[in-house]
Amino acid sequence: MVKRYGSVIKVKPEKLEEYKMLHADVWPDVLKMIHACNIRNYSIYYKDSYLFSYFEYIGEDFKKDMAKMAADPVTQKWWALCDPCQEPLEARLNGEWWASMEEVFHTD
Repeated sequence: MVKRYGSVIKVKPEKLEEYKMLHADVWPDVLKMIHACNIRNYSIYYKDSYLFSYFEYIGEDFKKDMAKMAADPVTQKWWALCDPCQEPLEARLNGEWWASMEEVFHTD
């Protein structure tokens, strides 16, 4: 069963071009880890200082897969480059970096 996830975060205006350049050439090992953690159809969009993330999760234990990703040294180095470009929303849940969004409509 596929579960869809949407999330949002702000990007610092002075870091937008850097963030875009990073994502124009994502490290192959980061992409492999995303795939190994059962994430598919992953996209990030930008509009008016906001980044919107969408992906589909095909695994059976989301928390376990996200812990696996967070423990990966290459992913940690990638996040160390990306995180300074981002500004989390105040309205996010405790422990979130990207704020989760509620899906209100979907059709295939």
